[in-house]
Amino acid sequence: MEDFIVNLASGALDNLNYWWIILFMAIESSFIPFPSEVVMIPAAYIAAERGSMNMPMIVICGTIGALIGALINYALAYFLGRPIVYGFANSRFGHMCLIDKEKVEKAEQFFDKHGAISTLIGRMIPAIRQLISIPAGLAKMNLPSFILYTCLGAAIWNIILVCIGWAFHTQVSEQQLIGTISHYSHIIGIAAIILVLLICFFLAYQGLKTDKKDNNKK
Repeated sequence: MEDFIVNLASGALDNLNYWWIILFMAIESSFIPFPSEVVMIPAAYIAAERGSMNMPMIVICGTIGALIGALINYALAYFLGRPIVYGFANSRFGHMCLIDKEKVEKAEQFFDKHGAISTLIGRMIPAIRQLISIPAGLAKMNLPSFILYTCLGAAIWNIILVCIGWAFHTQVSEQQLIGTISHYSHIIGIAAIILVLLICFFLAYQGLKTDKKDNNKK
């Protein structure tokens, strides 16, 4: 599966555009395993290298695609219910999609622990991001809230990957790009999570400073 993804990404690199970004990110966000790193990072790289796309539109298209895939998972779980979802997870096709009962249970536990906000946080955690829409659908989460949190989480994740792609532009040749991303995918994922945590801590710190100022004024 990994070799197939690498070959597919390499083949799409020369023809990558906004529509392909939406399609690949919809696939990545559904139950089909397809890492977002091999879509968003090359797209940003191409934008920096050739100027045929721009960064904001890449983020927007990536977020639209992520929402489409997330809505597919949400709808399947919402209408089919837990027995069919877990039956699929235990099936041969489910295992081909790298889904099993334990992963779905892990996503459900994460959702139960963190509530609706988990659809935002979960979009930025590997092994959870593709499946977090399933427990949201099983719990029949409010759809507007689901869409809002999914878009926010996907946008933050996509911005981080786009920044990595922009940085790669000066460090890696185009011929080595996909191989580099594949080889260092785990490190890229960890670095992205660290950046997410730093952003969350910064926002929390700024919020505390604002609250203190407001209290002092009173």
